Amino acid sequence: MTALSTAQQKWRWPQCHMELPETDGSIVENFLEHPQGILLTETIWPLLQQRHPDGAFCVGLDSGIYWRKTDPPLQGCKAPDWFYVPNVAPTPPGEYRRSYVLWEEGVAPLIVIEFVSGDGSEERDRTFGTGKFWVYEQGIRVPYYAIYEVKPGRVEVYRLHGGRYELVEANERGHYPIEPLGVELGIWPGRFLNCDAPWLRWWDAQGRLLPTGDERAEQERQRAEQAERRAQLLAERLRAAGIDPDSE
Repeated sequence: MTALSTAQQKWRWPQCHMELPETDGSIVENFLEHPQGILLTETIWPLLQQRHPDGAFCVGLDSGIYWRKTDPPLQGCKAPDWFYVPNVAPTPPGEYRRSYVLWEEGVAPLIVIEFVSGDGSEERDRTFGTGKFWVYEQGIRVPYYAIYEVKPGRVEVYRLHGGRYELVEANERGHYPIEPLGVELGIWPGRFLNCDAPWLRWWDAQGRLLPTGDERAEQERQRAEQAERRAQLLAERLRAAGIDPDSE
């Protein structure tokens, strides 16, 4: 599906996202889940903006995807910890998106990521019609599904192939390519928001870590210091050769 033009986005917005429940009353299982979602979003956001200059994309964190009509409605809903949908309007006109209603949007997420908070059985549940693995594979048919475990610090990535998920093999860097996005997923042991952990992060196709805002600022500071140091060395060489570096 091609990116939507501004004119194409001015359709009559469906109302289901305003009528269906936007929460099931459950709580976040641990303190790492929200920082992890923020880290994934912050680092890939510039790339998504480049891919969608018209802003036609959606990122959800612990937000509901209604994939089938049921009674009660929440039986037809899954709330991944992180997901990305290309080529959809980011928000309703004058509203905020309360949930993602698949049968009205018509576009499945390209990738869904679940953060394991228990033993991982829920994220790997293949029970017909209800299990997360089954719903993402057979119900929503998400092209890429990632299961991240902070302990022991690993990620499994599945790719939809022939109607079934197959494990994606790690490349030589130990990362898992998400080819349609031109990025890789992998584990980065480091510090983010005052916490040391084996974080799930993005790299580009050349193996360069996609930086946070603070990391980008630090890279710019280091480049500026290096440029200043090079200028100082050049000035010293010119003076040693009897040339005034400040003269025109």
